Amino acid sequence: MRLAAPLLLVLCAASAQAAVPTPAQVKAAYRSSDAVLLDRHGEPLQSLRINLQVRQAQWVALAGISPAARAAIVRAEDARFEEHGGVDLAAMGKAAWDGITGNGTRGASTITMQLAALLDPALRRASGGRTLGQKWDQAMAARVIEEGWTKPQILEAYLNLVPFRGDMRGIGAAARGLFAKDASGLNDTEAVILASLVRSPAAAPKAVARRACALAAVMRVAAKCSAIEWEVARSLGRPARMGIAPAAPQVARHLLAASEARTRSTLDAALQRFATEALRKRLAALSERNVNDGALVVLDNASGDVLAYVGNAGAVEVDGVAAPRQAGSTLKPFLYALAFERGMLTAASLVDDAPLDIATPGGLYVPNNYENDFKGFVSARTALAGSLNVPAVRVLQLAGLERFHQQLRSLGLDTLDQDAGYYGFSLALGSAEVNLLALANAYRTLANGGMAGTPTLVPRAAETRRRAIDAGAAFIVSEILADRAARSITFGLRNDLTTTYWAAVKTGTSKDMRDNWAVGYSDRYTVGVWVGNFDGRSMWDVSGVTGAAPLWRDVMDYLHHDAPGRAPAAPEGVVRRAVRFEPELEAARMEWFVKGTETPVVALVEPHQRNPRILYPADGALLALDPDIPAHLERVPFSAQAGQGLYWRLDGERIAPAGAGYRWRPTPGEHRLALVDAAGRTVAEHTFRVRGSGRGLSPAGTVPGL
Repeated sequence: MRLAAPLLLVLCAASAQAAVPTPAQVKAAYRSSDAVLLDRHGEPLQSLRINLQVRQAQWVALAGISPAARAAIVRAEDARFEEHGGVDLAAMGKAAWDGITGNGTRGASTITMQLAALLDPALRRASGGRTLGQKWDQAMAARVIEEGWTKPQILEAYLNLVPFRGDMRGIGAAARGLFAKDASGLNDTEAVILASLVRSPAAAPKAVARRACALAAVMRVAAKCSAIEWEVARSLGRPARMGIAPAAPQVARHLLAASEARTRSTLDAALQRFATEALRKRLAALSERNVNDGALVVLDNASGDVLAYVGNAGAVEVDGVAAPRQAGSTLKPFLYALAFERGMLTAASLVDDAPLDIATPGGLYVPNNYENDFKGFVSARTALAGSLNVPAVRVLQLAGLERFHQQLRSLGLDTLDQDAGYYGFSLALGSAEVNLLALANAYRTLANGGMAGTPTLVPRAAETRRRAIDAGAAFIVSEILADRAARSITFGLRNDLTTTYWAAVKTGTSKDMRDNWAVGYSDRYTVGVWVGNFDGRSMWDVSGVTGAAPLWRDVMDYLHHDAPGRAPAAPEGVVRRAVRFEPELEAARMEWFVKGTETPVVALVEPHQRNPRILYPADGALLALDPDIPAHLERVPFSAQAGQGLYWRLDGERIAPAGAGYRWRPTPGEHRLALVDAAGRTVAEHTFRVRGSGRGLSPAGTVPGL
């Protein structure tokens, strides 16, 4: 029995129905060949190739394709696209006649039929051409597509899936790879070139130009043949460049490694590009001082968003934001904050900047200032702002090495993974290694009044913060780091640490000038900068104020070009009082104090008039025996202020006079150390504990620190 032709078409179409996906399914299954990193506003920053078989851009909506490109491709491939139902019988007849007469220039496959072949590998043309069965199935699939899809849906899918040249598939990839632009920006010349590539993607440039010129003439577009020929030679004569110019390679490696989609980051594209270029310029200016590498990070104080992340300025794969480096003097603000918080020190307290040597199991530790001179007695404000080293070591003796180490860890500086004793008193001068992101985030804690959080490279809900530094101590440290006059003792009044708006900043230089830092903040942003050499070579005569500081200032100025930074409001728990010094070591001034520590006069007390107290070990200290030191050689120094005429009493037993240095052979366990007078009365008392094993009582080397 013979079926009528219309019924046969219906049955064939019904059988093909199940094999044809919906527009939504096609779009959902589509994958770009590149993962794309977006900035916080959705602007592309970086791409990473994840499919090496084909190049596909992100899916482009029909409205995002220029009218010129749509018109040219439809005219070249299927002039009656809007009129037929998937199969153009008139075109098929003409193609058959042209084949007989030898005048054929194109096949009869409509755009819908071509889409059917793009969706079903079984319908694609083989090297020997399609069989009659394939052509029939292709026509039937096209009919089904036309019944379930709209014409705009068909054209959009076709333009996103059709091959253009080489491994470029889809108009988004072709526009980017050949013309370095989005599909929305294609002009008449580019449109006729792309339309001419669809029919024969591998055609020679001259053949492509000839077809494009003929198409332009038929369509009567403004594109001149000479311009078309020039553009064909230019675009097809060079390697396709589809990827986005790298703007954040280190962040792309962090976020795109396992991604197959567009990933939005917290970065700001304009700031990221400015910071990258500013770093390049700064390194060029420092090249004669053997400075070749650098890194920069910008944090939003309120959210913790990383707004800029420049891991290096060149092709080197090292990520300078994440690489651990010696911190130099950048840790000093946290030490002073600890002393202020515990009431051991005020910003007006006098600290002796005089030669100091400390007995340690590894020998004498002798810190020096960066300029190899000593200022005598200075206030804590002057010592911190001027980055004086010896006063910082004295403050560490006062505040306690173990407590300071714990505080740094609580601020997120988790690269300090050894016991406190491993670093020793040089921890005050930054002998420990930190990375730039963690250090900048610790300074963000100061900017946020002592509330600590974590930085993020991806958008998130509001972070949960925790109290890490007393609000009053954080405020006073911030006020000191913003004090231009206080830092002038070391840096002078004219330098790149001084801004026209409120900002707090600290510099640092590590041992042998291997690392140079400038980290600071305003009310809205924290900026951290590191310069040096990734291979560890020393710089030549570079300090924080001459190395990293100018770049810090450039980025800060860029961030505040529309609104200056504002000084923080004083929190509850701090008071401002007039203070004077006796003798007049510093001029009388208004000073901030943690409430309860204020005083109108700071008087220098002669050594014999000072109150006796234990300097080391600090109260509550945890010490660890060093397995690398033979037990019979390991010693702990006991140190006291105004100890003349007094004695050391350990665990109830008087052991030695306290007026001279004493080195005790440690034993594991908890111990009670007291200063006692001749009658056995207790003058001062500390408890400390010795742990039985660990890396421990030997400090690291000295650090210049500025």
